[in-house]
Amino acid sequence: MNLTPVPREHYRIGVPQSGAYREALNSDATEWGGGGYATRGRAEATPTPFHGFSQSVDLTLPPLSVLVLV
Repeated sequence: MNLTPVPREHYRIGVPQSGAYREALNSDATEWGGGGYATRGRAEATPTPFHGFSQSVDLTLPPLSVLVLV
């Protein structure tokens, strides 16, 4: 979630598994009435420890939005 009016580029979060994660939901998508801020649509986990996990992903978070990754 990004509950600020500022987009967040290169926002890193720890993830439980290696591999690719795809966007299942982007609440900023125009189909949901959002502004359509460009995101990558998927993220590849890298072996960079973060948030207590041994791998993490680098995301673009649109302003005032929620991303769900699977």
